[in-house]
Amino acid sequence: MVCLGNICRSPLAEGILQEKAFKAGLNWSVESAGTNGYHDGEAPHPLSQKVAQARGIDISCQRSRRFRAEDFDNYDRIYALAGDVMDEIRRIGKKNMTHRKWTC
Repeated sequence: MVCLGNICRSPLAEGILQEKAFKAGLNWSVESAGTNGYHDGEAPHPLSQKVAQARGIDISCQRSRRFRAEDFDNYDRIYALAGDVMDEIRRIGKKNMTHRKWTC
């Protein structure tokens, strides 16, 4: 799950998908990242944590990190949470993106 800063949308998406996978009995590892490094190491935004907590999902232990080209080799799926984010993922990944499945 990738958004711009990895403190609002993508932490929520990570938490929601991880919870759904767990409830479905799937042993998935779900992670998120941001295309910029402005918030590296920060916890999700307090309002994102509040929204998640209201639905019984705790995302407070997540920490922001920047999306890297190596992520194309480390993950089966990469989901861009906005069109401009997908453009930035493509720029970061360049040669690594041709064999990956894209979702926006």
